[in-house]
Amino acid sequence: MALVLAGVISVPSLAHDTIRIGDLWPFAVAGAMAPGASQVLFIVAVRDAGPSRTSILIGIAPLMSVGIALVFLGEPLRPLLLIGTALVVAGGIALVRERARPTHFRALGVVLALGCAALFGVRDNVVRWAARGSHPPPLVTTDVSLAAATLFMVAYALIVRRDRIRTGLAPALAAFAPAGVGLALAYDCLLEAFDRGRVSIVAPLNATQSLWAVLLSSLLYGRQAELIGRRLVLAGVLIVSGAAVIGAVR
Repeated sequence: MALVLAGVISVPSLAHDTIRIGDLWPFAVAGAMAPGASQVLFIVAVRDAGPSRTSILIGIAPLMSVGIALVFLGEPLRPLLLIGTALVVAGGIALVRERARPTHFRALGVVLALGCAALFGVRDNVVRWAARGSHPPPLVTTDVSLAAATLFMVAYALIVRRDRIRTGLAPALAAFAPAGVGLALAYDCLLEAFDRGRVSIVAPLNATQSLWAVLLSSLLYGRQAELIGRRLVLAGVLIVSGAAVIGAVR
């Protein structure tokens, strides 16, 4: 669903921009990692840890993104960057130390969410490195990334879920189509942002998804179902505050 919508959005770029196929392979690699492999981890993490806690843990991704960018892309280290990173880390600590968790909570969800964060961190830097060098149209690179992610997911389904494809595909399409639309729009925005800004700016701002996830979970499922308490809200606020501080560096 995300690939189809992103393809429609990118039609003007295909018509007016010069595209070299050789410049697109890094975006295919990035897409295979995230949202390809990361999507498997993400769905299971949401099942085991819930959407609020999974999204907040994924909000730690900027810490990984910025660290990789500082070492491999030579991006500058500034005091506000350290303060913002400290706030993000503090948010993660507040989440880990919360006492009340839903009955469906499993520690495996935390591990998988952190795995997602690591994949996002690598993805952010691969995309920024590729965009900084060849500068292909961001909407087209979104198509390439989502196509690689789709191929990864098809291969995964054929290998791991072959016996359930016929019976499970239609219900899954109905259930996850809205998420696919959201992913297409979000990924277009993300790659446009990486085309224009440094990883140390874009990645932390992208982490504000943590707060939105907590708010939406509360609205859709209720505070009791997700056990959204003060520590969980504090974790979201700290991570979003850290993203805002890092954004101020620019």
